[in-house]
Amino acid sequence: MIKLKEKIGYGFGDMASSMFWKLFGSYLMIFYTDIFGLPAAVVGTMFLITRIWDSAFDPIVGVVADRTNSRWGKFRPYLLYLAFPFGLIGFFTFITPEFSLTGKIVYAYITYSLMMMTYSAINVPYASLLGVMSPEVKERNVLSTYRMLFAYLGSFIALLLFMPMVNAFADGNTVQHGWMMSVLVIAVLCVILFFACFSLTKERVKAIKKEQSPLKDDIKDLLHNRPWWILLGAGVAALVFNSIRDGATVYYFKYFVVEEDLGEVLFFGVPFVMSGLYLALGQAANIIGVVMAAPVSNRIGKKKTYMGAMAIATVLSIIFYWFEADQLVWIFVFQVLISICAGSIFPLLWSMYADCADYSELQTGNRATGLIFSSSSMSQKFGWAIGSAVTGWLLAYFGFQANEVQSAETINGIKMFLSWLPAIGTVLSVIFISIYPLNEKRMKSIIIQLDEKRKENEKNDY
Repeated sequence: MIKLKEKIGYGFGDMASSMFWKLFGSYLMIFYTDIFGLPAAVVGTMFLITRIWDSAFDPIVGVVADRTNSRWGKFRPYLLYLAFPFGLIGFFTFITPEFSLTGKIVYAYITYSLMMMTYSAINVPYASLLGVMSPEVKERNVLSTYRMLFAYLGSFIALLLFMPMVNAFADGNTVQHGWMMSVLVIAVLCVILFFACFSLTKERVKAIKKEQSPLKDDIKDLLHNRPWWILLGAGVAALVFNSIRDGATVYYFKYFVVEEDLGEVLFFGVPFVMSGLYLALGQAANIIGVVMAAPVSNRIGKKKTYMGAMAIATVLSIIFYWFEADQLVWIFVFQVLISICAGSIFPLLWSMYADCADYSELQTGNRATGLIFSSSSMSQKFGWAIGSAVTGWLLAYFGFQANEVQSAETINGIKMFLSWLPAIGTVLSVIFISIYPLNEKRMKSIIIQLDEKRKENEKNDY
């Protein structure tokens, strides 16, 4: 039985990752276009190129992690050694040197690529840690819930406080200085959280086979893992849904709602902008979805829970298109409802990836947890890559011009980013998950068979 302290410690890891991930998803596009001065189409292409490479880099990290042996285990050492580089490179990603346009593009490519590779190098082992902390399916559901709960809590804190910090640090300085110092605060906090995650977690699950299988066998096993392929498609589609909505939110409030005319909202004397409240409220609603995921899925199954949540999100997203700029109450209400649905699916996805590792081990005798989780992380990053690239390209296609009044066509396109376009992702995700074969009954049988094999191997060792 895993204690509460360890569950919280595991959650700290994704709290750290998610703070930067949400900054990338919600603010990096507009940082590059409106603060750093890069063309939207260039940014979209950069996101696609760098994230495709980063997606391919994930399995490399997974393979290396699977073959890591240390006194701290296979996956935990990466949390210890990469925490500081993660924060440092993240800080440099948001610096705005006075280069020519070409120089700025080169700088953005280098720093963003390095950040994404560092993110993979620490996050893939962190995600894989879930598969070796406990062999129990329900306990994994709980761990996954804690992971996503703290992930959304970190995102909530980052999104709620980021723009107020930017405005505070920019007071008497440049807006670029405000962005830089705000990211520095987030970076320091992330380093501390990764260290805490390393200190509070343990690795318990051992592979049936003590010797590491050849890499070609691991890859072959993965390619023949049908449930993993299905989750791959569902994960890509779900991340397209999320990345398009997050990446376009600040544009939606800046150019359609025109939040500047609404002024700042004061809470406890702290001024907040409307887009920041919208994003933070979404993260709070995500937490509700995460909390609901485990009890609902333990009652009706992961598959039904996932399909139901995405079907509801589809309908709500389509309705979102018809809201006018002054219908803020409905805009915020639907943000809450859609975010609850979105929050509930990701702990289910990660728990199902752990199930895929068990399924593969029973079928082949090999346990390649790192490879399975890294390739799954790859799919999600690929989904972000598609969503972010589409956002940049379509902004250019709709005639977007940074820091100017937008045309009716551009405004209509920005509205579609929060409605019809993400709805395509939810529909595809439902289609994929509808054919996922590892239900609770089958997983119970798999766990029993694996446990019997481990006990048999332990007897043979004596």
